[in-house]
Amino acid sequence: MDTLLQHLLNGIILGGTYALLGIGLTLIFGIMNVVNFAHGEFYTLGAFAAYFFLALLGVNFYVGVAAAIVAGVLIGALCERFVLRPLQGENIDTVMLVMIGVWIFMQNTELLIWGGIPQSIPHPFSPRPLIVGPLHVNSIRIFVFVVAFCLIGASHLAIQRTKLGKAMRATFQDREAAALMGVNIHRIHTVTFAFGSGLAAAAGALLGPIFLVYPSMGDLAALKAFSVVIMGGLGNFMGATFGGLMLGVAESLGAGYISSGYKDGIGFIMIIFVLLFRPAGLFGRAQRIG
Repeated sequence: MDTLLQHLLNGIILGGTYALLGIGLTLIFGIMNVVNFAHGEFYTLGAFAAYFFLALLGVNFYVGVAAAIVAGVLIGALCERFVLRPLQGENIDTVMLVMIGVWIFMQNTELLIWGGIPQSIPHPFSPRPLIVGPLHVNSIRIFVFVVAFCLIGASHLAIQRTKLGKAMRATFQDREAAALMGVNIHRIHTVTFAFGSGLAAAAGALLGPIFLVYPSMGDLAALKAFSVVIMGGLGNFMGATFGGLMLGVAESLGAGYISSGYKDGIGFIMIIFVLLFRPAGLFGRAQRIG
């Protein structure tokens, strides 16, 4: 039982960052109808931005993580403004191909700037685990857990309780009607893509100090984000949240009781079973973006 609780705790902590990835991806798809294949590269961007601020510039750890998230938001806004906005009105296949191009461009730019050698990010937390009864957890993982769920909660409140969030939900439900009511669709698209990119960068900045940072790390992160979104239901905020937690717990249990070599394949097995029995995702289409 103690081992099971330990695996569940590890899975929930990891699942919080998976949820950040999934929420960003599902918002972009639900509001903009864009399948963002470059989403994993914003995860990598957040990790390398944290490396730049923390390892190279030596700024305060918390300031550096916040700055990495801001970098993801800014690059995401520029990407929407100069890449996606000119493509409005094009079919989804064209946009998908362009986003694949953005993915390749960003990854090779990161490889050119940082090289292919994995890097580690310094952090101020003690390597000695905290012991609470039968559970052992490192301080930095507690930090990741708290920040991830604060960001998830803040995102939910922003979408549900703010004027901008209301405009985002209106755009999601009926873009033409929202435009007739005075909603600036271009502005909403920019905010949505920047917001989703910032959440992906946050996941990278949070997990970067735990794992090594390298240019192709976003490939697997993107696959996990798509796994989360498909399991929860496309365009479903709460589905992405619970999908991320489910994936984190499933991977932790699989690594603990089966083999760590199969950990990354568990998400795809879960997708197969979900699509067999719930093609629209576990949360279907009953409650979306909220």
